[in-house]
Amino acid sequence: MQAADWILWNARIYTQDPEQPEAEALAVVGETLAAVGPMEAVRAWQGPRTRILDLKGATVLPGLIDAHLHLEGYARLRMELDVDTPTLEEALARVARRVAIRPPGEWIVGRGWLQERWGRFPTADDLDRVAPAHPVALWARSGHALWVNREAMRRAGVTRDTPDPPGGRIARDAAGEPTGLFFERAIDRIAQIIPEPSVEELAEALYEALHALAALGLTAVHNFDGPRSFAALQILHARGDLPIRVVQHIPLSALDHALAVGLRTGFGDEWLRIGAVKIFADGALGPRTAWMLEPYDGEPENTGIAYTSPEVMREAAHRATLGGLSLAIHAIGDRANREVLDLFEALRALEAQRGIPPEARRHRIEHAQLVHPADIPRFGALGIVASMQPIHAVSDRPMAERYWGSRCATAYAWRSLKATGARLAFGSDAPVESPNPWWGLHAAVVRDGWHPEQALPLAEALEAYTVGPAWAAGLERRQGRLRPGMWADLIVVSADPFRIPPDALRDLEVLGTMVGGRWVFRKGSALLD
Repeated sequence: MQAADWILWNARIYTQDPEQPEAEALAVVGETLAAVGPMEAVRAWQGPRTRILDLKGATVLPGLIDAHLHLEGYARLRMELDVDTPTLEEALARVARRVAIRPPGEWIVGRGWLQERWGRFPTADDLDRVAPAHPVALWARSGHALWVNREAMRRAGVTRDTPDPPGGRIARDAAGEPTGLFFERAIDRIAQIIPEPSVEELAEALYEALHALAALGLTAVHNFDGPRSFAALQILHARGDLPIRVVQHIPLSALDHALAVGLRTGFGDEWLRIGAVKIFADGALGPRTAWMLEPYDGEPENTGIAYTSPEVMREAAHRATLGGLSLAIHAIGDRANREVLDLFEALRALEAQRGIPPEARRHRIEHAQLVHPADIPRFGALGIVASMQPIHAVSDRPMAERYWGSRCATAYAWRSLKATGARLAFGSDAPVESPNPWWGLHAAVVRDGWHPEQALPLAEALEAYTVGPAWAAGLERRQGRLRPGMWADLIVVSADPFRIPPDALRDLEVLGTMVGGRWVFRKGSALLD
């Protein structure tokens, strides 16, 4: 028997393993767990070079996994202008301060505004007051709307004669002039002319961002940004500088290239691997572009936007699954969720004809924020992962109540989905929301009292941050639980989450994060010295 590199004992270890839910100690050999159990049993793994940590009763959990975030967006948010402000005037003041230190003509880029906080949508006129000579582009918190000034529109060649693209919209005033707001696919008109950092610069930003995520207790993430972030991640991987594991999803725009070179879901290694093909079925609640069965309350003409037509989605889905790629489809409105479930139902039939078992294609719906009651059981019946972000329920509540009204009874319906057999995989959608998983766990368990019948017990919420994402990535035999033979991905936390009031979950701190048997984060505490 090979001696352990690490032994952690005198701990309260929650394993997520139904065969042994709790343990006192564990042994790590190389990158994997060699033993988990009582202290006396694990002591047998001690050798002359074994490093032993007496955790003095501290709590150990499996490493948490964020099943949906945007690494490039999160990394760049840390570098760009934050306009998540209580008032429009404060956001404009931040733009003005950035303008004062940037040469005329240089782009000002940022993210975070939410028109519901400001009482109205912002306009180019607002930005022109403080930035007449700098092109400015500020993404909404959701990422589904962009606010720009006239200099940005001038550089992009946008005029009153510029048509709305399919799946997108340019906001216009009564005279037909663009107001400075771009929704969904219309955003591309501006985004494509904004200078990008080099891939090498992005790699350095990602390095810092990944370490920040590790400090929150995340040992793996599922990334939904595109080829640039994948290229930057490969730079870090080649240097051995990935502190946590990454599943990289593929945008629909890269499907042809992926199929041409034969990429399949699961290709890669234990640190960086290919996930699913990401398709957008609709927009988002914030800009009211989520695709609805019935109009938004108070907007009788608005049922949202079909970002990608059902016909295009079906054709792409068929090619992807026959090429060995799973699907991850963004759907927020109830119409979008129904259309995607209809697509998956037909796709399962095709896969059955071709001898492809459901476990071989772990298809997902991303967000699933509003699902019609009749469609909730279909997730479990079709074997579709509900990839959801609990923190959205807390931040979206005012908008959801205002524009979805009574339909909110099945909004963010984690308990109903799980009760009917769906697998839950939780994440944050950072930088739309904070990537802090403790905020997400708090939202899942407490929901701030909003539709409490949809709240989850902590054990089930924690499963959705560990076992659920691992299964969605096809890695359930290596991560998500603390069991011999699985990766040594674990965290030490400041308190036992099962023995504190639910409201205290939000403030729980991580003392240490181990990934693959290596400490990638340790807080200044003698406990882990």
